[in-house]
Amino acid sequence: MSAAIGAGAAVPAVQDGTAPASYDDLVSRALAGKLGPAPRTLRIAVAFTTSQVVRHDGRRGGYRNEVLSLRLDRAVGSCAVEPGALSGAAVDDCVGTDVARLLEHPLPPVRVAALDAYLMHVTPHTPQNGALPRPLPAGSSLEKSRARAKAVVELLDVRPGQTVLVVGVVNSLLEALRSRGIPYITCDLKGGRTEWGEPVVTDALAELDRCDAVLASGMTLGNGSFEPLREHALHAGKQLVMFAQTGSAVLPRFLGAGVSAVCAEPYPFFWLDGGPGVIHRYGHGHGYTHGHGHGQRSGRPSGHRDGSTEAAL
Repeated sequence: MSAAIGAGAAVPAVQDGTAPASYDDLVSRALAGKLGPAPRTLRIAVAFTTSQVVRHDGRRGGYRNEVLSLRLDRAVGSCAVEPGALSGAAVDDCVGTDVARLLEHPLPPVRVAALDAYLMHVTPHTPQNGALPRPLPAGSSLEKSRARAKAVVELLDVRPGQTVLVVGVVNSLLEALRSRGIPYITCDLKGGRTEWGEPVVTDALAELDRCDAVLASGMTLGNGSFEPLREHALHAGKQLVMFAQTGSAVLPRFLGAGVSAVCAEPYPFFWLDGGPGVIHRYGHGHGYTHGHGHGQRSGRPSGHRDGSTEAAL
């Protein structure tokens, strides 16, 4: 892995760098050509899925991951899906299709992956666009997962006794929170229990009043739960930190509009390679600005078992 892989090609500057009012507003801006080249002029060259099944020594449970990825020039956009939920025909439909059509596709994962690819093409994860690279050392998938978890949890700014709602159960993230003595509530659509026997709730929105901050997976973009989380964080003044393989180029757009910080991890993901890698952090004093250098600083300073999460190692 290298920082250059998945980076977008040079394209015209972003025309509208203001924070979107909602996810749908961001899509509308993209379709209107307000964020860069007209999406009807750009076609997806490659579409593929990546499937993973893991069970580590010393851990009680295993999990599955499946991710849809779309390649636009040098950029790759991704969206995690439930294993088996995406047909081969749906993947075939993406190849050779212009981005505008895919942004209106009936399947949410296709729409999210297309938007991610487009925004990665327009504004790749570079320091010029506000991203601070964080190297990941070579190692086993568990070692790299723990390194990523440390980088994610560092983005949280919570005081002693404050509780974090974790949406998308990732054992290494919970382990990192536990090591810092940070109380948490775990939520995942699959339910079940964590590696430490803690119950996993299934309705994140029902737990929002019990938490002081939210740490959420980019998978919330694909299942429709991102907007309610963002709106709550925005209106309640709570931190919302996103860790994103899904929509890694999408979520930084919402810094200062409900999202406090983002740990962005474009394809290829850390679990695909034992060598050194890189992730990209936005917010928490890392210098992201709306308009990618032309606006005001934004953002506050700042596995489940036998199921699918976003790299729930």
